[in-house]
Amino acid sequence: MKLNRKWINEEFVDLSHISDKEFVDTLTVFGQKVETYERLDSEIKNVVVGKVLSIVRHENSDHMWVCQVDVGAKEPVQIVTGAQNVKQGDLVPAALHNSYLPGGIHITKGKLRGEVSCGMLCSLKELNLTLGDFPYAIEDGIWIIEEDCKPGDDINTVIGNDDTIVDFEITNNRPDCYSIIGLAREAAAAFGQPMRHHEPVVKGSDAGSMYEKLDIEVPAEELCNRYTARMVTNVKIGPSPKWMRQRLRANGVRPINNIVDITNYVMLEYGQPMHAFDYRYVGSGKIVVREAEEGESLTTLDGNVRTLTPGMLVIADGDKPIGLAGIMGGENSEIVDDTVTVVFESANFDGTSIRKTALALGMRTDASAKFEKNIDPMMTVPAVERACELVELLGCGDVMDGMVDIINYVPAPHTVKLEPAKINALLGTNISKEQMVSYLSLLEIPVEDDEILVPSWRPDLNLMADIAEEVGRSYGYNEIPTTTLKIAARGGYSPKMLFESACGKACRALGYNEIITYSFVSPEIFDRIRLPEGSALRNPMRIQNPLGEDTSVMRTTALPSMLDILSRNMAYRNKSVKLYELAKIYLPKEGQLQPEEPKILVLGSYGDNADFFSIKGELEAIFAALRIKKASYVADRNNPSYHPGRCAAVSIDGVQVGHIGQLHPLVAENYDMDAPVYCAEINLEVLMTQQLPEPTYKPLPKYPTVTRDLALVCNEDVTVAEAENVIRKAGGKLLRDVALFDIYRGASIGDGKKSLAFSLSLRADDRTLTDTDSEQVVTNILNALAKDLDAILR
Repeated sequence: MKLNRKWINEEFVDLSHISDKEFVDTLTVFGQKVETYERLDSEIKNVVVGKVLSIVRHENSDHMWVCQVDVGAKEPVQIVTGAQNVKQGDLVPAALHNSYLPGGIHITKGKLRGEVSCGMLCSLKELNLTLGDFPYAIEDGIWIIEEDCKPGDDINTVIGNDDTIVDFEITNNRPDCYSIIGLAREAAAAFGQPMRHHEPVVKGSDAGSMYEKLDIEVPAEELCNRYTARMVTNVKIGPSPKWMRQRLRANGVRPINNIVDITNYVMLEYGQPMHAFDYRYVGSGKIVVREAEEGESLTTLDGNVRTLTPGMLVIADGDKPIGLAGIMGGENSEIVDDTVTVVFESANFDGTSIRKTALALGMRTDASAKFEKNIDPMMTVPAVERACELVELLGCGDVMDGMVDIINYVPAPHTVKLEPAKINALLGTNISKEQMVSYLSLLEIPVEDDEILVPSWRPDLNLMADIAEEVGRSYGYNEIPTTTLKIAARGGYSPKMLFESACGKACRALGYNEIITYSFVSPEIFDRIRLPEGSALRNPMRIQNPLGEDTSVMRTTALPSMLDILSRNMAYRNKSVKLYELAKIYLPKEGQLQPEEPKILVLGSYGDNADFFSIKGELEAIFAALRIKKASYVADRNNPSYHPGRCAAVSIDGVQVGHIGQLHPLVAENYDMDAPVYCAEINLEVLMTQQLPEPTYKPLPKYPTVTRDLALVCNEDVTVAEAENVIRKAGGKLLRDVALFDIYRGASIGDGKKSLAFSLSLRADDRTLTDTDSEQVVTNILNALAKDLDAILR
């Protein structure tokens, strides 16, 4: 929303003593954010009014003239011009030596065919003006000034450029600020000044009653909250006065003629869009506010034919549409030079309906933009009255008696209780009730008996917090003292978040780099990792509006995402890579709308020192860092994504937490990887349940440790983990540690056999162990091994 400062200074509140910088800074802090501001005279410099004292033909040109021009200096200046409409005595715009024109055009002293020219005489176009700004001028030629001015006057003052335009970013909950009056009210309150108001006064005439000429019907009641109309006859179409043209131009509106300019002026001033119809084109003397019918069309004022559809709100006469409600009028009812009688429309239409129609037709206008903000229905009458007052002020017609005002909806008056204690508690201030009332009074929000009577133009005031905002910005946000937060601080990391953080830290300490991949993937991933048909993982949740087929489902396994990144790194010839991800997967659950979303730790590596035992050792290091109970690894030949002889299921206390192993060669081939790749997938949700308690301090042992070595002969299919588990169970409390230190296969052992050598650490907390104690533990272990694994002492 643009605001020119001269308008509010002259009409509403005089802030001419306030600098532009102070004005925009104060309004921004007050809650009306200023996007930009600019001086209208910033582009035109050293251009003045000049009076042509003499004009003679150029000796070396058949179309140029040499002028002596009085520019208010001690001596006249000589300017050469090619214009043919200049004569002695004319007042003209003179761009002097070292002057600037719009567009950055720099004018300097020079010679034209041998004659010195100390500047240039300007046309309207060269000053970025049009015939709408000064209708008496000519389009092609020097502008002959007819304004009240004298030689030497700055041309910016003559054309009204001695002004500042401030562009505000208005929030949608403040439709009142989409008007000059609304912003003037804010400016007056921000600087603590009373605002001058003007109530429109229409004197009327003896031109008759509009009720005899016009009938109005509003069958589309739900889409038209209020429809107000007045009529003006004996209209004299002509240019608007200079002050109105300047205000319109400063706010980005092109002056057209007095009647159209009045409607635009009122829209800017009150924020209420208006429209003027030529009465002679209102068929049957009737205006009908209705929805468009199938097959109807309308040529709008911009000359485009608009095809209408049911649901679009139109202004029609007895036969046809003559305007798109709240958007643009029709060409068939346009105000033209010979218009005699005018119907002024000031209505309040449903914002949602206007927005849908504007979008459907691709023609968003200033009027539709305002209606979209749900402007105040109570503004229609003051706006149409102001338009009629301006008609009388400009002497461009006779206002007929009567006004049609059809009301279908107006907001019910409501109040908000003034609660100073709560407001101060919310703001952290100590503002008195009287001061609060004073602030609200400057904002023209009345207070009676501790009840705030919310004006119809402030739909944003509904709660105590809204009132606190008004008080706070009036008091000054920068004036509110800094205080310590008085509530107990809450928040922090949850146990799950701490666990995931520790997991990531452990991975990074082992040389792994974290990756983050998308949760939505292609359905083709299941084939690439060789998931069999019928697998529950092949039933993912589909996305209703995917970006494409490659991102159309939510992943049920995180392995393909890791393989994508590993494959890319291998394609980039990265020789050795170690990656991890804490990936969320989405597992649909029958009878449940939302899926289960467990986090999975995925490890992936290839290259130097990458093998099964390396990744197993790294996984055990991660478990140790997370204080996880001892894990067991059992060969798994049924996992289709992993090498059948190099894959293990990872379990803790009999609960499977994931898999580890070398990627299946066919899966690696599907991802264009030609080197062995090792991966691990661990369910963090399950892993967290296997965490040991927080460690507690234990004193160093007082008694020595006894070691015994056992070399066992067992079948080839017995795993180290199985043997170790039997040893630990049979060893009892005296067995403190078990460590494998050798595996042997040879002819002396026999076919299908192998030797496993373990070191046992034995210790008691209350005594030194005797040989008898140690032998008894070893005997128990050997008996258990022979019974459970058919293993014997070598």
